[in-house]
Amino acid sequence: MQRMRWIIAWSVMIVAVGVIFIVWYGGGTRLQERLSDRPPSPREPIAQAVGKEDHAGHEAASTSAVQGGQPVASEMKMAPGAVMVSPERQQLIGLKTGAVEYRSLERTIRTVGVVEFDERRLADVNIKIEGWIESLFVNFTGERVKKGQPLLTIYSPDLVSTQEEYLQALRARQTLSNSRFADIASGAETLVNASKRRLQYWDISDEEIADLERTGTPRKSVTIDSPITGVVIEKMAVRGKKVMPGESLYKVADLSTVWIQGEIYEYEVPVVKLGQSASVTLASYPGEIFHGKVSYIYPVLTEKTRTIKVRFELPNTKDWKLKPQMYANVALKIPFGKRLAVPDEAILDSGTQQLVFIDKGQGTFEPRDVKVGARVEGYVEILAGLSAGERVVTSANFLIDSESQLKTAVGGKGSMPGMEMAPKK
Repeated sequence: MQRMRWIIAWSVMIVAVGVIFIVWYGGGTRLQERLSDRPPSPREPIAQAVGKEDHAGHEAASTSAVQGGQPVASEMKMAPGAVMVSPERQQLIGLKTGAVEYRSLERTIRTVGVVEFDERRLADVNIKIEGWIESLFVNFTGERVKKGQPLLTIYSPDLVSTQEEYLQALRARQTLSNSRFADIASGAETLVNASKRRLQYWDISDEEIADLERTGTPRKSVTIDSPITGVVIEKMAVRGKKVMPGESLYKVADLSTVWIQGEIYEYEVPVVKLGQSASVTLASYPGEIFHGKVSYIYPVLTEKTRTIKVRFELPNTKDWKLKPQMYANVALKIPFGKRLAVPDEAILDSGTQQLVFIDKGQGTFEPRDVKVGARVEGYVEILAGLSAGERVVTSANFLIDSESQLKTAVGGKGSMPGMEMAPKK
């Protein structure tokens, strides 16, 4: 019985060792071979070995056929960071390319402004003597007036007495003109000139003075005329009101030319110049475009908005469609001429570096650093790094960049699914 037990124990041990050997030989060895990409072991079953030999034969035949026409991807010389993407994968990720070419670039700066009076075309109507308003010829705000049109009349005792003094000086000059004493004659002439200048300083016109000399009768009131052609924007004159020297009675604005005050960002200031043309549109007149120009760029930056005010000057229509306080949209087009440019989507900008991916053909894409200039209407000016005629990736370039960085990080030993890279030599 004891001998029988030993025989059974040894048999179990032999069977266990055999099972372990079979598992290690058939599973672990094949797993290591698959991970290391080694050819199948000669100890594999004949059916599997024959199948793999047939597959290897097909691959060899396919490789020979490709080599007969053009070099395979593994034999192509690739720049550092370059990646290969199969046509199927390009279609799957939506990869697109665009041409590097010269094109006419034009930047459009848009801003919103408010129509305002031309400050050089404003007039304040006041008087230089004390008096009372007798009559008004312009009675409401907004009334249109012409230059020289009567606005109101004012009675002033000082004006009446000065006219009388002037008339007396005229009579005295006529009486003393034949005097034997030259000093008396010149004194009379001086008195006439002094009285006349006093009337002129009170804005009495030469025509009114001539009429006073002709009639010899002082006028009770003086007429105040409009100094410019425009519209009354403020009216302080009221019939019967006593007015003092320097008191404002009317404010008149000439609307033949108006201003629009807009704001642009500080990075746009270098390309805005005085005299540049601008087009203006208003919601009140859809489809109608007004044309003006840049007349002034303010020297002070608005701190809160980081913008700079720009004044646009434009002529008004005959019926004064452009009214102060209207909102207006201003478009300022700045031509740059023909520049080498690529679509904006082609640039990968990290803040300190700008690069693009060049389509080298046969599914190969190569990264290249570029120096960029102005960004205009969906295009970026290229200052250095590219030549006309090359093609760059404009869509899915972030995926290409990720693959390129991955390849660089792992030393070219791996790639994302569907993106084939040449083995490192």
